[in-house]
Amino acid sequence: MKVNDRKVDRVVLIGVGSVGISYAFGLVNQGITEELAIIGLNTEKAMGDVMDLNHGKAFAPSLTNVWLGDFEDCKDADIVCICAGANQKPGETRLDLVEKNMKILKDIVGDVMASGFDGIFLVATNPVDVLTQAVLAFCGLPANQVIGSGTTLDSARLRYKLGEYFQISPKAVHAYIIGEHGDTELPLWSRVTIGPVPLQTFLDTHEKYNAKDLEDIFVDVRDAAYHIIEKKGATFYGIAMSLVRITESILKNEYTVLTTSNYLHGEYGVNDVCIGVPAIINRTGIQEIIEVPMNEEEQQKFTHSVQTLKHIYEPAIKRV
Repeated sequence: MKVNDRKVDRVVLIGVGSVGISYAFGLVNQGITEELAIIGLNTEKAMGDVMDLNHGKAFAPSLTNVWLGDFEDCKDADIVCICAGANQKPGETRLDLVEKNMKILKDIVGDVMASGFDGIFLVATNPVDVLTQAVLAFCGLPANQVIGSGTTLDSARLRYKLGEYFQISPKAVHAYIIGEHGDTELPLWSRVTIGPVPLQTFLDTHEKYNAKDLEDIFVDVRDAAYHIIEKKGATFYGIAMSLVRITESILKNEYTVLTTSNYLHGEYGVNDVCIGVPAIINRTGIQEIIEVPMNEEEQQKFTHSVQTLKHIYEPAIKRV
């Protein structure tokens, strides 16, 4: 759509579960996109969500045009965000979801591409790394146009926990989780800074903090979803805020560095896998994958994460 010869930003959301609608709320509440079409298998619920969101527009920073969409709306979309799929149940890992969700996404991607879509896929459905690679295979678009939420939320969780521990704003903590969004993820401790100060230097100059506490902090981050699912059945606010941040970086052409799930073709010495690593995100999608130097222990853990994802993806894609 164009207004006065200016193209209007459009996001299409597919999936009206807790993650999808939390994402939609974040987009409207922050005024991130001018248009938002919502597609859901349960059209009655989707229509109810559209109505509910529109009723709050008087309080939004800008007026997002929100409507009940269909796949034809994807033709002119800048971003199609996929939040559809089966949820992770108590006791399940994200990788347990791969078979059923890969089949769901194959049908969705086929319908999106039939519209003539040539924008950016943003994938949130778990296991997000495996399904991001599946979407890339199903759609045939260039790799820079298919982005998974990756470890953006995990990195935000780490920043929050370190900020809590060091009694400093998480915005002043620069820390990254990379690898699988799941059990084999790893923190890049060697690259963490507290403000401009390297983590180890900060520990050395503050006696009340102990390096041994860092492992407990990481375990809390890695297992956070299990604890939240146990308590409330699902995680959705944090991941929705991560998706909103990625969307903002794309639509506003921000060149932001985020640990999204990206397709590697030689970076880090790895080929043919989607995995969470820092990337520069702008209007084209993935502008550049940043290769972060790792110590030997980090490299070994990253290699293990890569192999875990390959082991899951390769047989699964053949069965779909």
